[in-house]
Amino acid sequence: MSEQTVLVEVRNSVGHLTLNRPAGLNALNLDMVRQLRSQLDAWLQDDGIKAVVLRANGEKAFCAGGDIRGLYDSYLAGDGMYMTFFREEYALDQLIHAYPKPVLALMDGFVLGGGMGLAQAASHRVITERVKMGMPETGIGYFPDVGGSYFLPRLEGAIGQYLGVTGTHIRAADALYCGLADHCLGSELIGEFDQALNQLDWSAEPAKDLDQLLHKHASQKIPGSEIKAMRSAIDHHFSQPDMHRIRASLAAEECPAFQDWAERTLAAIDAKSPLAMCVTLELLRQGRELTLADCFALELHLDSQWFADGDIMEGVRALIVDKDKNPRWNPPTLAEVDPARVAAFFAGFEPSQAAERA
Repeated sequence: MSEQTVLVEVRNSVGHLTLNRPAGLNALNLDMVRQLRSQLDAWLQDDGIKAVVLRANGEKAFCAGGDIRGLYDSYLAGDGMYMTFFREEYALDQLIHAYPKPVLALMDGFVLGGGMGLAQAASHRVITERVKMGMPETGIGYFPDVGGSYFLPRLEGAIGQYLGVTGTHIRAADALYCGLADHCLGSELIGEFDQALNQLDWSAEPAKDLDQLLHKHASQKIPGSEIKAMRSAIDHHFSQPDMHRIRASLAAEECPAFQDWAERTLAAIDAKSPLAMCVTLELLRQGRELTLADCFALELHLDSQWFADGDIMEGVRALIVDKDKNPRWNPPTLAEVDPARVAAFFAGFEPSQAAERA
């Protein structure tokens, strides 16, 4: 019998959902998405459940994203599963965003892509000092999805553009500084926190009960944020209106304090899919003005075209299937990206709700 990929447990009126694919860095597949959705739907109707905790087994990852290889294989097979996965994954994320009971995401290790979709939807986002968080999609020729078009452009300044375009992984201090996490709990204190949660005397306001518990056990700020140190440079360069000017701005960086960072960032950009970066920048620009529901709808609109017309199949081939790490992006350079081709991906999308800025 195969091992359960999502473990379900209730302790002291708290429903615990544990991702249980540690060997695969807890990457989400369609079965896991459906298990999570089914249990959350059931607990929604259960007055005995006061709060939900999303967590994962293994120290390496909370969730390193979606099962990209499975989606690649699905597209090649022509079975349509890859689009079913996106629709159901996004619906799960939306459910968590709107969940009427507190949802605490307890994150240790990698939190990437689909893992960010789960975590950023939670009402209480708790990380350990071992977290490495990011939206690395442009590195495989894709764009930030799972609500990334909503939560990235709502970060301060140009931080969201920087993270979305470059796919940079950030650590705990950066996650707190950027507003992508609420509390940091030392990894050695997880057991103690669990025990306190097991003994918590719930009031009529479970969210406030969790706030008080986290205030006792976790921190809301920790020193050492590189993004804070680089913030003025990030805002200057990544507020440029297009990828050509972002790259040119980075290349012209003359401040000694920022030059090493600018060179590393240029190298990161030059390794990513030019088309995916340009589409990402436009996605975040539009997402800033859209409701959450429309952000998910726009991401799905792009998904329906991207496997045929974007760079994801080549990116997955080069980095995951053949592992030659030499993707042949189309086009290969930023200078060759046709703005009309970028615009064509967004053509035909009509927002269903009034614009919202948060």
